[in-house]
Amino acid sequence: FCSDRILCGITSVAFSKSGRLLLAGYDDYSTHAWDTLKATPPGPVFSHEKGQGHENRVSCLGVSADGSALCTGSWDTLLKVYA
Repeated sequence: FCSDRILCGITSVAFSKSGRLLLAGYDDYSTHAWDTLKATPPGPVFSHEKGQGHENRVSCLGVSADGSALCTGSWDTLLKVYA
C-alpha cells in the first residue's frame, strides 16, 4: 500500500478489528488508513496529513475494541481520537 504523497518513514501500524483497514502513522505527522480488500482506487481511504492532525511525528496508534474509533499519539504530546 503506497501513495506518491508519502515520502517518509512509517512509525506505527495496526489493523482494524475486522482486518479490512490497515492503519499507519508516519514521520511526517500524518495518519492514513488503507482498504486491504480494494486494490483500486490507489491511495488511502482516510488521511490526516500535516496541518490537519499532529504537529510532530505519529508515534503510536490503536483501534478501540469495537472498531468505532482510532486513537493516535504523537511526539507533540497529544492523543487524538477519530470516531
